[in-house]
Amino acid sequence: MSGTSDEIKGRIKEAAGAITDDDKLRREGKIDQATGKVKQAFEKAVDKVNDAIQGKPRP
Repeated sequence: MSGTSDEIKGRIKEAAGAITDDDKLRREGKIDQATGKVKQAFEKAVDKVNDAIQGKPRP
């Protein structure tokens, strides 16, 4: 899964946990969101490194 899809999945889980008053599901949602954010940051870092290797400037 990509970082964005993990983050979306986490938001859905967290909302479902809030609606059903399920603390475990709410926590899982927060963890999924955090995982998604880390994956997105890592993907951006990899892109920057690849661009630097290829000599492409990045804003």
